[in-house]
Amino acid sequence: MIKNQKALSLVESTEYASLNEKVNLKAYAKKFTKLDLKDAKEIRIKIERLGLVKLDEKSISKIIDILPDTAEDLHKVVFGINFDDDEIQKIINIIKEFK
Repeated sequence: MIKNQKALSLVESTEYASLNEKVNLKAYAKKFTKLDLKDAKEIRIKIERLGLVKLDEKSISKIIDILPDTAEDLHKVVFGINFDDDEIQKIINIIKEFK
């Protein structure tokens, strides 16, 4: 049964998997992301605290999955959102803390 919908990064989704699915999903997530669950949640909190109304949950989840480290990469991940230079630098600095 679906209780609610929330955009999650790949690693965050492992928290909601059933016990049988969790092992396979964690192994799959580990192939494609460098973060553990704690770091992914911390990145989400820090980006949300920036208060950028341009970023929704889905965009933040993409940022967590891809971890762009340049302005160009960030624009590719969240296509169609126009950030100013200061916003870009704040997001990139948060990501760099976890790489």
